[in-house]
Amino acid sequence: MIGRLSGRVVDDTADGTVVLDVNGVGYEVVLPIGTLGRMLAASGSKSGVGTEVTVFVHTHVREDALSLFGFATREDRAAFRALIGVSSIGPKTAMAVLGALPGQELATTVGRGDVAKLTKVPGIGKKTAERMVLELKEKLPLVAGGAASIGVSQAAVSPGSKGDLVQRALVDMGFKAPEAERAVAALGDKVESLPLAELVRQALAQLVR
Repeated sequence: MIGRLSGRVVDDTADGTVVLDVNGVGYEVVLPIGTLGRMLAASGSKSGVGTEVTVFVHTHVREDALSLFGFATREDRAAFRALIGVSSIGPKTAMAVLGALPGQELATTVGRGDVAKLTKVPGIGKKTAERMVLELKEKLPLVAGGAASIGVSQAAVSPGSKGDLVQRALVDMGFKAPEAERAVAALGDKVESLPLAELVRQALAQLVR
């Protein structure tokens, strides 16, 4: 499976699809609409074609197709994976959601239970929005990061319990318990010193690199 690509943009379209030239091989990658523009703005580039970018990839395999979905951050990719785990949300709808609401904003919206804002996304009706809030409210804050968005007060977390919290968060995201345990173990002494949100990000990096 392809997990990350770094290459030069040789083509980009209005629907978010780009072609990345990676050592002479052109990979067609679908990005949430607006992602390339935000990446270019962050790097100071004005034109997409010819720009070197790195995207984190989810490889989606079906019987009749293999599709690559790309994201600017690991957290956005994790949010995508959480979204496609919700009943009735497929990759196309998940990309539409992330095009309208990047990972951090989506986490905030779900955390507030803002169904009205979610229904403004094309393809998301009220019932689907309510299901998203119900199924993602415990997952997305940890995916998107930010200590303020995590439903556990940092002051209330004793150092010895952080590893368990991170492990549970990873399992909630869909990783297997042994994988989550190994990722937390790989953090070593960092578990004692880093904030919970940063621990989750670094554990995710261990699992998806």
